[in-house]
Amino acid sequence: MHEGNGRSEKAALAELRRRLGDGLARRRWTKTQLARQAELGRTTVSEAFQDGKPAPSEQTVAALAHALRLDVEELLDLRRSAAAAPAVAGSAASGADDAGPGRPIGHWDPHDLEVHPAGPALPATRTTDRPRARMLPGYVQREHDQVLAQAVAEAAAGSSRMVVLAGSSSTGKTRACWEAVQPLAATGWRLWHPFDPTRAEAALDALHRVEARTVVWLNEAQHYLGDREHGERIAAALHHLLVTPERGPVLVLGTLWPEYAHQYRALPSPGAPDPHSRVRELLAGRTLTVPESFDASALATASELAQNGDTLLADALTRADKHGRLTQDLAGAPELLHQLHNATPPARALLEAAMDARRLGVGLLLPQAFLTDAAVDYLTDAEYDDLTGAWVEHAYAELTRPVHGKQSALRTTTLRPTRRPVPPTEPGTSSPPPAGPTVRLADYLEQHGRTTRSHLCPPASFWHAAHTHLTHPDDLHNLTQAADARLRRRWAHHLRHRAADRGSSNALCELARLREEAGDQEGAEALYRKASKHGDPFALVRLAWMWIKAGDLEGAEAAYREAAEHGDPSALGELARMREETGDREGAEAAYREAAEHGDPSALVGLARLREENGDPEGAEALYREAADYGGGSPTRLLPYGLDPDGTPTPQWTPS
Repeated sequence: MHEGNGRSEKAALAELRRRLGDGLARRRWTKTQLARQAELGRTTVSEAFQDGKPAPSEQTVAALAHALRLDVEELLDLRRSAAAAPAVAGSAASGADDAGPGRPIGHWDPHDLEVHPAGPALPATRTTDRPRARMLPGYVQREHDQVLAQAVAEAAAGSSRMVVLAGSSSTGKTRACWEAVQPLAATGWRLWHPFDPTRAEAALDALHRVEARTVVWLNEAQHYLGDREHGERIAAALHHLLVTPERGPVLVLGTLWPEYAHQYRALPSPGAPDPHSRVRELLAGRTLTVPESFDASALATASELAQNGDTLLADALTRADKHGRLTQDLAGAPELLHQLHNATPPARALLEAAMDARRLGVGLLLPQAFLTDAAVDYLTDAEYDDLTGAWVEHAYAELTRPVHGKQSALRTTTLRPTRRPVPPTEPGTSSPPPAGPTVRLADYLEQHGRTTRSHLCPPASFWHAAHTHLTHPDDLHNLTQAADARLRRRWAHHLRHRAADRGSSNALCELARLREEAGDQEGAEALYRKASKHGDPFALVRLAWMWIKAGDLEGAEAAYREAAEHGDPSALGELARMREETGDREGAEAAYREAAEHGDPSALVGLARLREENGDPEGAEALYREAADYGGGSPTRLLPYGLDPDGTPTPQWTPS
C-alpha cells in the first residue's frame, strides 16, 4: 500500500469515528445504551470507536448509523475508504471484526487463567529487567484427569464437549483444565476467557461469536451461570453452542465449588420459582468431582517428581504427605492460616468479620468502612483499650501483605465504573456502589470460615455496620435472612427495610407477605407492585392471585404471562388452572401446552387430566408417561393406568 493511500485510509477511519462520536454525544448515550439500540454486542460497539482497531464491518456501521440517525451511505463510503487502515501492532490487518473471541492457547500464561501461583516470580535475567514467568510444580494426574483427557480427545476429533470440575477451593481444578488443553495447543486451537467488563456480561456479549476449535474457559463458573440477571441466558447460549454441529467442535471447561454445583442441581419446591432450570439442564452429565486430597498413588507420583528435582513439590510434601491436601498447600493455604492464627488482635478481628460477612451472604467486594466498624465487637475489652489511632492502617497493611504463592488474606480491589444504565427505580431505591476502598477475602480463608465459624453469630457491631455501610440489595437481603435465622429479629427488621429501600425484590415480597398476614391487603399489593417492577416472578404471581379474587381476570392473565417471561414457566400452569375454573377448557389446554413448551413438565399432568376427563384415556396415558419421563408425574396420577413413575407396569390397587 502506498504511503499516501495509508494516510487517506487513516483519515477516513478517523472521520468515521469522529462522526460516530458526535452522534453518540448528541444522543447522550453510553456505548452500552448504543449497543442495545443497535442490537449489537457491547464489544463490537466499543471497538468501532477505539483507535488502533480495524475498521468496523459494514453491518456494524449501518446498524450504528441507523441507531444514531446519521447518514448511512456517507458512513458506509467512509468505511469502504477506511477498510484497509492498519491497526496497532499485533492486530489482524483485516477481518478482525469478524474473528471469534480468544487467542491461541500457547499465547496464554496459566496464571492469567487463574491457575493458583505456587511460588514467587523468578528474578530478572541480565537481558531484561522484567521478572521471568512463575514456575508451576510438576503435575500429578488423578482419576478426573482421565475423564478430562477423553473429553479433549473427542473435541479434537470433531465433537463438542463440556466438562465442569466441581471441588473445594484450591483442589487443583483450574490447573487440571490447563493441563488438559495442552494437546490442543499444538493443533492451533484458541482459548477464550471472558471477564471484561464482568464475567457474565462478557460471556453473554460474545458467545454467539465463538468459532470452531475454541476452548471456552469458565473458571469460577458461578460468576457466569449463577448471575442473577444473565445466568440462564448464558446457560442457554452454551447449550446452543454445544448442540449446533456447524459451530463446532468447541470445548467448554469450567470449575465450581461444591455448594454452587449442589445449588444448581437442586429441584425447586412445588410452586416455587426455578431460577436455575437451564443451568441444571446444562450441567446434567457434564459435572466431574475433584477430590479434596491426593490418594496414596498420587502422593507416590508426587514424591517421585520431588525426588527428581521438583523443589516446589518437595517443599509442599513436607507438610501435605499425611493429609494429602497437596494443592491447597501449594496455593498458600498454610501461610494464610498461619497469618490468621498469628494476626494482631485488630487484624484478626477484621478477618473474622470478613469471614462472617462472606459466609452470611455478602458479596465478594467488602467495603473497608464496613469491616472497620464491624470489627470493633470482635475485640475483647483489653484489646479495644490497646488500640492506637493508626490501628486501622496497620491492620490492613498486615493483612494485604502477600504470603506464600503471592496470595494475601485480604486483597485490595478497585471497583470498575458502571458501564450500563441502571434500571428505572422509584426515588430512594437506587443501589450506589460502596463508598471508599474495598477488599476481597482470600478464597481459602473464606471456606475456612464457613467450616470453622458456622456455629457462631456475629456481634452487634457487625449488624450495625452492615445496616450503616452496605448498599447492595442482595447483600442486605441475605443478611436479613441470616439475622432472622439467628433470632436477631430487630436487626432483621431494619435490614429488611433497608434492602427494600435499595430495590431488593425479595425484601419487598417478604414485607408484602407480612402485610398480608396482618390483613393489610392494600399495603401488600402496593409492595408486590414495587417488586414486580424489578421483574420478580413471585410478586407477579401473588398479584395475579389478588386480581383473581378481585375479579380482574385480564390483569391476572397479564401478570402470569409476565412472570413466565421472567423465568417462571409454572406461572403459565397457574394461568391454565385459572381458565379451567372459569370454564374455558379450550383456553386451559392451550395454556398447559404453552407451559410444557416453556419447561414446566407438571403442565403435562394438567393436560393428561383434561384428556382423562374428556374420555380420552389413551391420550391421558401418553401424557402421564411423558410427564414421568421428565420428572413431572406423580405416582398417584399414574396408578389408574397401572404405571410406576418410571413407566413400568404395576398391579392395580384400590385404597382400602
